Amino acid sequence: MQRRNLLACGAALGSAALWPDARLLAQQAHDFIEGPPVADIAPRQLSAHVWMIFSPDGFPTPENRGMMSNVIFVLSSVGVVVLDSGASLQIGEMAIRMIRKLSNKPVVAVFNSHYHGDHWLGNHAFVKSFGDKLPIYALQGTIDKLQGTEANLWRGLMERWTNQSTLGTELVLPNTAVRHGQVFTFGDVSLRLHHHGTAHTPADLCVEVVQDKVTSVGDIAMANRIANMEEGSYPGTFKYYQALAAATGEQLWAPGHGEPAKDLLKTYGEFMAGIWEPCLQAVKDGQSEADAKAMVLQDPRVVSRAKTMQGFANNIGKYISLAYLEAEKEAF
Repeated sequence: MQRRNLLACGAALGSAALWPDARLLAQQAHDFIEGPPVADIAPRQLSAHVWMIFSPDGFPTPENRGMMSNVIFVLSSVGVVVLDSGASLQIGEMAIRMIRKLSNKPVVAVFNSHYHGDHWLGNHAFVKSFGDKLPIYALQGTIDKLQGTEANLWRGLMERWTNQSTLGTELVLPNTAVRHGQVFTFGDVSLRLHHHGTAHTPADLCVEVVQDKVTSVGDIAMANRIANMEEGSYPGTFKYYQALAAATGEQLWAPGHGEPAKDLLKTYGEFMAGIWEPCLQAVKDGQSEADAKAMVLQDPRVVSRAKTMQGFANNIGKYISLAYLEAEKEAF
């Protein structure tokens, strides 16, 4: 009996000596399954009800673990409304930690501005914390796109771009379609929804926080990078800006990428026009795409942003090409 006790004690001591290694292995296994947490980013208050978790980076990397777009949330008297949930489970979880510093009320709704993964993959965290009945709103065009191959494509891309930091993120799609002009009331806050055609994508939802004169614009305008225009439209963007501004009046425009500003649509619109107008003119004059590119790169509206805009050198050629192709359709 005494010998058995000694053996058991020795085994326990031996196991105790291995505990740090066991804990390390368990943590590594967990990180492999789910990916590591994202560092906290303190939210900034934009207005009486609106807060933003700001991302200084415009593109996903292993270092930022996919934290490439802003997460905006609205504190109402009945709960918290999230406007774009981030690019992963881990980013969504970080956002929830930050929300908890400001409110003990539940998240009562999530709105996804469009179908690019950095704006909706964080849905997983909110459903995990607040239940699978949580309403997640988006335009029908976004829902349709994500019900195809787009959702899984974006999850894979985020894992690859971040060296698998976003592992564990499950596909939680928007579950409720919305339309232009709808107004949602959450206690003391009203949200008006806007969609004015194709801009960054065919299904860009902007959310106006009526009482605060703040509008979350998703990716139709950016402050620190060039918007991907592969599925968008240059003239469609200008029309969207005009219609949105006419419908809302003066606003603080809060983008998915970069700092909010009251003149964001104007300044980003000027930059986009610096790409579009030379391309359209080149097409009308029978000049080549190479000629159009030279004109764009000399346009002062583009030159003034070249040194400060993230991803400019790597992307400007592609977006000039897209503008030239659209200009050919527009001109003929």
